[in-house]
Amino acid sequence: MATPVTPAEASPIAPEIPPAIDMAEDVRHFSAKLSAYLKPEEVARVEAAYAFSATAHSGQLRSSGEPYVSHPLAVAGTLADWHLDPQAVIAALLHDVMEDTAITKQEIADRFGKSAAELVDGVSKIDRIENQSYEEAQAENFRKMLLAMARDVRVILIKLADRLHNMRTLGAVPVEKRRRIARETLDIYAPIANRLGLNTLYRELQELSFLHLHPLRHNVLAKAVKKARGNRRELVGKITETLRRRLPEAGIEAEVMGREKHLYGIYRKMREKHLSFSQVLDIYGFRVIVKDIPTCYLALGTLHGIYKPVPGKFKDYIAIPKANGYQSLHTTLIGPYGTPVEVQVRTAEMHHVAESGVASHWLYKDESALSELQQQTHKWLQSLIELQSASGDSAEFLEHVKVDLFPGEIYVFTPKGKILGLSRGATAVDFAYAVHTDIGNRCVACRINFELMPLRTELKNGDRIEIITATHANPNPAWLSYVKSGKARAQIRHFLKTQQQGESAALGERLLGQTLAGLGLHLADIVAGVWERFLRDRSAKSKRDVLTDIGLGKRHAAIVARRLAAAREAEGGTPVEHKPRGAITIRGSEGLAVQLAKCCRPIPGDPIVGIIRKGQGLMVHTHDCRSIGKKHHERDNWVDVEWEPNTTQLFEVGIRIVAENRRGVLAKVAAEIAAGGSDIQNVSMDDDRSMYTTLNFTLQVSNRVHLARLMRGLRHIPEVLRITRTKE
Repeated sequence: MATPVTPAEASPIAPEIPPAIDMAEDVRHFSAKLSAYLKPEEVARVEAAYAFSATAHSGQLRSSGEPYVSHPLAVAGTLADWHLDPQAVIAALLHDVMEDTAITKQEIADRFGKSAAELVDGVSKIDRIENQSYEEAQAENFRKMLLAMARDVRVILIKLADRLHNMRTLGAVPVEKRRRIARETLDIYAPIANRLGLNTLYRELQELSFLHLHPLRHNVLAKAVKKARGNRRELVGKITETLRRRLPEAGIEAEVMGREKHLYGIYRKMREKHLSFSQVLDIYGFRVIVKDIPTCYLALGTLHGIYKPVPGKFKDYIAIPKANGYQSLHTTLIGPYGTPVEVQVRTAEMHHVAESGVASHWLYKDESALSELQQQTHKWLQSLIELQSASGDSAEFLEHVKVDLFPGEIYVFTPKGKILGLSRGATAVDFAYAVHTDIGNRCVACRINFELMPLRTELKNGDRIEIITATHANPNPAWLSYVKSGKARAQIRHFLKTQQQGESAALGERLLGQTLAGLGLHLADIVAGVWERFLRDRSAKSKRDVLTDIGLGKRHAAIVARRLAAAREAEGGTPVEHKPRGAITIRGSEGLAVQLAKCCRPIPGDPIVGIIRKGQGLMVHTHDCRSIGKKHHERDNWVDVEWEPNTTQLFEVGIRIVAENRRGVLAKVAAEIAAGGSDIQNVSMDDDRSMYTTLNFTLQVSNRVHLARLMRGLRHIPEVLRITRTKE
């Protein structure tokens, strides 16, 4: 899609000379590219697609004033450089016709085949819905494009080529739009190019995004690098000459290249490490290209003999490739004058993959012939579909994809020795979901390097992880605060959302039943015909959705009950009479739909009140809780609740103990709590180094009677001066 121009921006004035004649030289150059790798009949089909595109876009100009067809021609030219198949090149030439002209998908299919039509459709934007924000519309478009990419990666290759040409010609659009497109490119398209191994494209998208996002910083840095280039030319020449002489002396045939690092890479290093430009010494790097893998390691040993290596700065991406297939040996050496020098050692084939990526070389071969790397990329594409099914909406899906676009930076081992790549900062929970969704959902503990460790433990390179699961375990909402991978986050949210919807439907049924009882009705009195009338009148999808909305506070039970009663009368039922409503019973085991407020921590025996909070369900407070006393405007959402008489749950409660600051007092208190049949969930101590100390406990008790008995036992300890229950 051509971002710098929309149908509204396209000029309605048609040029007198057709674009095809106007751009004859560009078309000849494009045809020459195609002839280098396609059959004559295939070239003819692509040229016919160009003529079709030129006719469809006739009369449109880009923001720069060029004929509009110059854009699809440039996009198709990039795909021809990658040697993509004719269908993909045809789709590139036609990628804007469905969006910007009256041409339909069926017309494209009839003229150029179903495959080309599907590709064009995958790249085309969805029509924006009325009242939908720009962010929502963009998220929906990204979801459509990424799912189309999961089915056929040529969709994203066309889109990346499209975005590359738009970025190269971005100077013609307004500044605000330019910055928005550049930010979008840096956040989404550049990481996708990196994930597919298109390194050259990845770097150019980053550089162009940096130029348009921060033009002043880009210019200042470009001048600084140009100035430093003269000062360091002698150094680079000296190192290059040394390597070219010493490697053959060791019997190693190698091609040595010095390269200047990209401006965005230098800028990011300065920001992340808080360095000035003068402190970024390694703005130059070197590549050593040899014939095979054994020679890579021989060359590395020779390099370490020429210049001393920097400890901890060696990375072996040959034995353990990056997620996008990148392979090289990386080392940092101390060069002449104490300057650090980064050197990459790789084979010619690895160099080709590093520069061009694997995407364009394997897509249309027999799947049985795919290498392990190609299968890994294929799995990543398929994982997008899994992320989609676990995500609630387009914005959430896009958030998860953004997280997963940055390749793994640490490598860990399963108990069987298999290597998994994860993002830096990943935890044992991320590892569990990377192995399998069911392992993640059922994990309860982990062993890292044979030691039991918390699930939130951050993993390090080389860790060996074993996940311990339990049949009835479920994901914990607290995991969302520390998981890093998009898959883990999406699956946890999906599970919790499904669980909450089930629990909310059950709560909604209880709330509606309670309200109907006040009208002299039972849920059983509301027959299928009444529900159908209600759903039709209220534009609701199903009875379950209505009950879920009531449980989540999105609908008022009283309003639904009155309308159901009215629908029942309209269906011929008897008029209702008002009766006192019963209270909802609280067991403490309802799950996410019914929550005990953290501010007052009610336990059985406390007088309680329930409040329906939109999107959260039923929140239970003590009747004297300060937080609800301040919110009189919420009285309409209050619900009568009472404790179930024989609940077997344990409830958290806080107590504060002031005791003499003597040796062994904490042990005495803990022993008394254990003797009272309670578990300690948490303990903290306020020690002001005086005669007295304050102990704060979070305990588990059955009810107020249990708590009173426990506190009575604690008062018998001689060192205990005062004990109180804490609520706030």
